[in-house]
Amino acid sequence: PAGGIVGMAGTARAAGFDRLIGFDMGGTSTDVSHWAGTFERSFETEVAGVRLRAPMMAIHTVAAGGGSILAFRDGRYQAGPESAGADPGPAAYGRGGPLTVTDANVMVGKLSPGHFPTVFGASGDRPLDAGVVAEGFRVLRDQIAAATGQDNLAPEVVAEGFLRVAVDNMANAIRKISVQKGRDVTAYALVSFGGAGGQHACLVADALGMETVVIHPLAGVLSAFGMGLADTRAIRQAQFDLPLAEAGAGGVVLEGLAAKALAELAGQGVPEARQRAETRAHLRYEGAHQTIEVVFGTAQQMQDAFETAHLAEFGFLSPDRAIRFDMLTAEAIGDSGTRPETRAPEPGPPSLAGTTRVFCKGRWHTAQVFLRNRMPEGSVVDGPAIIAEETATTVVEPGWRARVDAQGNLILTRAIPLPRGRAEGTTVDPVRLEVMSNLFMSVAEQMGVTLEKTAASVNIKERLDFSCAIFDAAGSLVANAPHVPVHLGSMSDSVRATLRDNAGDMRPGDSFMLNSPYRGGTHLPDVTVITPVFDADGRLQFFTGSRGHHADIGGRTPGSAPPDSRTIAEEGVVIENFRLVEGGRIREAEARALLGSGRWPCRNIDQNIADLKAQVAANETGRRELLRAMGEHGAGDVLAYMHHVQDNAEASVRRVIGRLTDGAFDYPLDHGAVVRVRVRVDRAKGEAVIDFTGTSAQHDGNFNAPFAVCRAVVLYVFRTLVGTEIPLNEGC
Repeated sequence: PAGGIVGMAGTARAAGFDRLIGFDMGGTSTDVSHWAGTFERSFETEVAGVRLRAPMMAIHTVAAGGGSILAFRDGRYQAGPESAGADPGPAAYGRGGPLTVTDANVMVGKLSPGHFPTVFGASGDRPLDAGVVAEGFRVLRDQIAAATGQDNLAPEVVAEGFLRVAVDNMANAIRKISVQKGRDVTAYALVSFGGAGGQHACLVADALGMETVVIHPLAGVLSAFGMGLADTRAIRQAQFDLPLAEAGAGGVVLEGLAAKALAELAGQGVPEARQRAETRAHLRYEGAHQTIEVVFGTAQQMQDAFETAHLAEFGFLSPDRAIRFDMLTAEAIGDSGTRPETRAPEPGPPSLAGTTRVFCKGRWHTAQVFLRNRMPEGSVVDGPAIIAEETATTVVEPGWRARVDAQGNLILTRAIPLPRGRAEGTTVDPVRLEVMSNLFMSVAEQMGVTLEKTAASVNIKERLDFSCAIFDAAGSLVANAPHVPVHLGSMSDSVRATLRDNAGDMRPGDSFMLNSPYRGGTHLPDVTVITPVFDADGRLQFFTGSRGHHADIGGRTPGSAPPDSRTIAEEGVVIENFRLVEGGRIREAEARALLGSGRWPCRNIDQNIADLKAQVAANETGRRELLRAMGEHGAGDVLAYMHHVQDNAEASVRRVIGRLTDGAFDYPLDHGAVVRVRVRVDRAKGEAVIDFTGTSAQHDGNFNAPFAVCRAVVLYVFRTLVGTEIPLNEGC
């Protein structure tokens, strides 16, 4: 994958593109990356649960490739994460494999057996088996019809639906490295490579609003090509925990680091004429842990670059907090001297190899077929078209145009603008259901990343004791990131309490905080920040919410959990309904007064404020993304599918209840109390009554659960019984 990024940067830069999104799609996974003049690195990475602090290429990988297995489960089309691998491989390989994304492309005519070698089948001498693919999709079509009542679906319609889901998964991966970091991908070129990239590049670009795709002549093997282009690099780093004003001292340190890095290059035989050094600083706000890398310069230059990047990535600035150095980096680069030289055939018209039928946009089209090695410089092809080559296949979708440049690159551009802001109807389409479910989940996940990166406390930043979710205008849970279940199941009550307490008095730019267990809270350190989301016409459409476990919220003991407390006040400051942000301004002085009130106030209010700002930033990320989704998909479509996602989860849980039987259980606690539960099941209706009658009365200490927590754990149990991936929301 790292070689692919090097190849992408070298070849696309030679073609005149300087802002790139890498899209490397292979058989089992897709790697996405960002390049805007420099190679991005992650300095802390988690691998198999182990955190590694070492510089490596910043690459985001998702389990979506040509071999991703297609399935219809719980009323939804699903592509992956399971993969057919190379053996048995996709069904079309003729070795008994399952239907995959590759098979969907065979079904819709985008992959033609006639343009593949005869190396398939058990004996390795057969062509791609389109017949077994067609039969597989007919069986899958019948399964979908039985479950949904949609008995008029053609197999190719089913296949195209699965392709839409796979494309959406890949587009969401790109959003994680772009939108999540405040980048506007519409201004970038999508560089597609890998064996399966060209088949989906136009569709992925459409899903992201991108209008340019670049495909190199060696796109199918660009990772190997990139290894030959790679420069020799040596990196030296040093911790430098000083204020930004000490930039002069930082420059001296960097001179020493650069000298050591350049000496390493010389030791590897790189001539001095091909050596250069780059210096960078990693800056952070005082008290924050997340750093931002900027080019080393004057203090003012670095401050300007830091604030621009911080505002784009996190949505806010903290001018009251000083900026500090965290680390200095010097990188010595030895130019390999290798240039990505490829040439297109001599100018002339492209040589048509034939035509074929492809199914896209809901109907069959006649597509021209071209062999890439017979497409000279200046060739122009309008979609729909198929461009075949030895290591890959490129699909030019309707509305797109392909042009061959002097280096032989395919430059695909949108010839017909893609309509935006459309409403595609509000009937339950299983494909749209999966797409919109993924969209809502993606928004919540982006909120979580913002919160993790901007928080100050170990509890939130390191232990990840937080949760983020989105809610409808009535306060019902729509979607959540995979965070803490008891937070997510109880937060709806907090949103509804905030809605009641502030009816008619919510405005754009407001946020509210609370932690009261009588308003959907759990224990007092779990502080919830809720932000109403208004559309362009000022109508309330959503809420975004984040709940984080603050290290201390006051109380008799540090950590706000005294073992012998008998009143809620002994555990800390109780927040019922506090307007934390008003019209876009954080009411910091008022919040500090609240956190410092009572008999046992908070012990580290600075840290509380820092974490609250992070929660506000997370909610702002969600608000921004929900409004973007409404602009892209149409407000009516987004709002309708918000409820369809809840209905789908409800149907899944009802099916589970239909398999349960009545039961009862008593659970004695150490202090003598008993939790008694009776479950009465109505299989016909798919309903269950969870009856806690007979449970011991409220304990005079702190072994008590408020109603919201009780409801949350019951909801989560039923969610786990489903056994498949469905969102945890109000429908459960």
